[in-house]
Amino acid sequence: MTGLPTFKRVVEDFTCGFCGTSVKGKGYTNHCPECLWSSHVDVNPGDRASKCGGLMKPHSVVFTRSNYTITHKCLKCGKTKNVEAAPDDSRDALSARIKPGPIIV
Repeated sequence: MTGLPTFKRVVEDFTCGFCGTSVKGKGYTNHCPECLWSSHVDVNPGDRASKCGGLMKPHSVVFTRSNYTITHKCLKCGKTKNVEAAPDDSRDALSARIKPGPIIV
């Protein structure tokens, strides 16, 4: 046993708590594809064990190698977490928050 958290796939639709977009979940969906905001509902990915429930602001976006990584910060408790952007995420929303990342050659 490695002690690493396991990902629990949960397919569920939700309404974004920030912009009100109706989001069709795919089992790996953890943020709104339109505005990139999330909700603090997990301790480990997919477990829905967090008691916080606060809105998580997309604080920054970094492009590394082949994908965007979004850093969310909870407005209620301050927790931060990184998640990979999804293929259907708004490129305008990602671009608006992009920060310079490490240069990878």
